[in-house]
Amino acid sequence: MIVGGGCFWCVEGAYKQLFGVESALPAYAGGPDPNPRYEAVCSGTTGHAEVVEVHFNPSEVSYETLLEVFFTVHDPTQLNRQGHDIGTQYRSCIMPLNEGQRAVAHSVLDAMQAHYDEPIVTTIEEATHFTIAEKKHHDYYARNPYQGYCAAVVAPKLAKVRQKHAHLYR
Repeated sequence: MIVGGGCFWCVEGAYKQLFGVESALPAYAGGPDPNPRYEAVCSGTTGHAEVVEVHFNPSEVSYETLLEVFFTVHDPTQLNRQGHDIGTQYRSCIMPLNEGQRAVAHSVLDAMQAHYDEPIVTTIEEATHFTIAEKKHHDYYARNPYQGYCAAVVAPKLAKVRQKHAHLYR
């Protein structure tokens, strides 16, 4: 599964410790550049989103459940931003890997709308030019929990996910 919900450090951190998740890797996808890099993506000019590729064991955790976590870790009603992170690279998006995931994504997105007063702006799109992010972004929060952005932005989002989905954590 591939999802984008603002800064990939937040999304990756939310999935890393979930039961049934084998890996969560920060990446870029959705733009025309076949070889995107962080500095270019951060400029907001490449069309790519910061995303996370999540490999999971479907006999332990469902795609639907993982999407529910996705809708908890970010605000899907904010268009092309999450808080002070602004630009299309921070858009809320689901990038299904097959038609089954696409159908579930539409179903969960429709069901989630009942939990929000504002319209959900999450897109369902293709993971064009998918590229794993540079190593320095892997496990960023785990390696830097006291860094300013991590302490102020990532930690509260992860606390919210852990509280709401405590049964999913190892």
